[in-house]
Amino acid sequence: MTDRFDPAVADRRWQKRWAEARSFQADSNSAKPKSYVLEMFPYPSGRIHMGHVRNYTMGDVLARFRRMQGYEVLHPMGWDAFGMPAENAAMEKKVHPGTWTRQNIATMREQLQRIGFALDWSRELATCEPNYYGHEQSLFLDLMEAGLVFRKESEVNWDPVDMTVLANEQVIDGKGWRSGAPVERKKLSQWFLKITDFAEDLLEGLGTLDQWPDKVRLMQQNWIGKSRGLQFCFRLAGTAPGGACDIEVFTTRPDTIFGASFVAISPSHPIGEALAAERPEVAEFIARARAGGTSAAEIETAEKLGFDTGLEVLHPLDPDWRLPVWIANFVLMDYGTGALFGVPAHDVRDFEFAKKYHLPIRRVVADSPRGADEPVVEAEPGAGIAVNSRFLDGLASDQATAEVIKRAEAAGWGEGKTQYRLRDWGVSRQRYWGTPIPVVHCEECGPVGVPRDQLPVVLPEDVSFELPGNPLDRHPTWTTVDCPKCGAAARRETDTLDTFVDSSWYFIRFASQPDNRPFDRAEAEKWLPVGQYIGGVEHAILHLLYARFWTRALERIGKIGIKEPFKGLFTQGMVTHETYESLDGRWLNPDEVAVAENGALVERATGTAVRLGRVEKMSKSKKNTVDPEPILDRYGADAVRWFMLSDSPPERDLEWSESGIEGAARFVQRVWRLALAPKGNDGHDAALLRKLHRAIAAVGEAIEGLQFNKSVAALYELASAIEKAKPSATRDEAIRTLLLLIAPGAPHLAEEAWAARGETGMIADASWPAFEPGLLVDDEVTIAVQINGKLRDTMTAARGLSREDAEVLALALPKVQAQLGGGTPRKVIVVPDRLVNIVA
Repeated sequence: MTDRFDPAVADRRWQKRWAEARSFQADSNSAKPKSYVLEMFPYPSGRIHMGHVRNYTMGDVLARFRRMQGYEVLHPMGWDAFGMPAENAAMEKKVHPGTWTRQNIATMREQLQRIGFALDWSRELATCEPNYYGHEQSLFLDLMEAGLVFRKESEVNWDPVDMTVLANEQVIDGKGWRSGAPVERKKLSQWFLKITDFAEDLLEGLGTLDQWPDKVRLMQQNWIGKSRGLQFCFRLAGTAPGGACDIEVFTTRPDTIFGASFVAISPSHPIGEALAAERPEVAEFIARARAGGTSAAEIETAEKLGFDTGLEVLHPLDPDWRLPVWIANFVLMDYGTGALFGVPAHDVRDFEFAKKYHLPIRRVVADSPRGADEPVVEAEPGAGIAVNSRFLDGLASDQATAEVIKRAEAAGWGEGKTQYRLRDWGVSRQRYWGTPIPVVHCEECGPVGVPRDQLPVVLPEDVSFELPGNPLDRHPTWTTVDCPKCGAAARRETDTLDTFVDSSWYFIRFASQPDNRPFDRAEAEKWLPVGQYIGGVEHAILHLLYARFWTRALERIGKIGIKEPFKGLFTQGMVTHETYESLDGRWLNPDEVAVAENGALVERATGTAVRLGRVEKMSKSKKNTVDPEPILDRYGADAVRWFMLSDSPPERDLEWSESGIEGAARFVQRVWRLALAPKGNDGHDAALLRKLHRAIAAVGEAIEGLQFNKSVAALYELASAIEKAKPSATRDEAIRTLLLLIAPGAPHLAEEAWAARGETGMIADASWPAFEPGLLVDDEVTIAVQINGKLRDTMTAARGLSREDAEVLALALPKVQAQLGGGTPRKVIVVPDRLVNIVA
């Protein structure tokens, strides 16, 4: 046995042994208590990065720990494999998206296996395979039959070059993320899922997720955006009276209704479109207004553009008061009613619009009635006291709101309503590499679901990416099909599903994988909900909200008996690295940078100076990534894993450093040397035994709480105590237990050392050590000794020492005797196990 641990040999040996023994395959029929540990599955981009390593190491430690505790653990892995990057690769590299994706999966699978993750590879899935997305199509039809799927025209972000719909996140500075073309608003017929039907349930459910980060629950709460307000109507001036509703609006601030100075409608509002049909200048403005994204961020930052239609509406509380009607580019038809009334004094966007077009700005809220005449120099959106508001004057904002709603309902021109910011989920994507929507369009029957016995609707392989747009639209035969209802010639739906649909139920498929249906309810419920879900906070809203909705939708139609998919959620920090920039503005990879003799950073190839940038999240765009492969070659899997666990609280960012990985590698060798130490056979070390049992308790508690850096610190402390201890049976027990405690974090080292010490079986199958509660308490305490309230000395004594004995020991201390100078104290106050105060 060598005196150095060799990861190049040990890593492969134990990975092979685990695979042969099927150590980590989960048994749904096991009588053990079940634990489901899951990290968000990766997109197969080609190679794993350090963010992957950190994320999966955390989940792996917990999964191995749970297994040692006696749980039957489900810890699976799969691939979120559909999406635009594969189509981009098809266009740029002239390779089929499926070929590119499957090659990447093979590479990344091998890399993950090399790090030794305790994954159940028998349940591996990829969302791009028909045996996954065919079941997704079946679930889509189930939701369609339940009335939770519908089709309507809606405004979308349209890339005129790539000829596809873009998600809001794919619109950067008003341009398509890939083509760079200015994004347009366009109306398309889209498929939607009725997530709004679940808005209140999703909101209330957040209250049950006590094992989720507060920040994530707050983000979802704000996204759902429940608000109480007034929905009411404006009548166009000059039309026949009688309460007809020409423009409907909703506002959460009816208390500001007397501050209205205009009504704004969306370019897609029926009134705007009717005017465009008659007036070319209106049509021209609407076309210009639609040349912008639909995201909230785009709307807030874009220049506010308006067109005065010449129409006017009557103020609902004063028929003699008329407000101009403008078409505005910041009003979207799909948000609210497609119209709003502007209150420039108390809304930042309205203020900007009014200043540009010289519209009245009237203060109707102030800190006190005395502020009624104060000028408005910038928008003041906060609450206060109603001013310049007739019968509302003097009322607090909430009182004024209630009064306006009361009068609106009494007069019949409006009603109080609860609304949600949440909008129905548009799932149509005009691209090839996604799940085909299982619908056929027939001129006679309309949209018809594909019969179940014809699923999966498989993507055709023979497609071309030579032209922009969706290749399915151009396929000569795939789109042609008979109507399942009437038999007439029909056309397949060529839109594919948003990839967020793929990730909204994959955790259920991991738990149960029958061939003939998406999952078996009884088997899936043995594992669900996921006990611990781990992933980035960037998924706090879309993925996590959609997964919660999808689970609820399946529960509503009787497919599953749970509503919440993830019991516990942990959002880990990013892995960061310094950035380096050449003098001509190029980002440089860390491998391209060297340190000169004078300590300055230079380009390795040219010797020219390099600017040191900020520490940022590792990203390909900034080239500050570190490839795990050479690090694994040099240091081995356990050193990499250990560094990922040790240097920072897991919820915070971790800065990659060469010194950090070197320190982890040194600890691996320290443990190896301890494991090879000669056995002591006999002898008892009470102090080491106490430290050992404290370590068992501390490491278990830290892993349980996902505080991995604390578990590492406790193990460093234990290793140091063992190194200092003399050979004894206690020391042998401590070394053996140390191996068990490091096994979740450094499994290859633990297995190799376990075998080297002659232990039976694999440590992966061993039980987690128990601690003695009595050994967690010190037998000795440190007692402060004061004279006249000032600390003069301390003394170590047995816990529970009597007051009399404590007094005798304190008075015998040389420092105390010197202070007393032979005199007798007037009084001695003893606080057991803590303090002796001598009053001289």
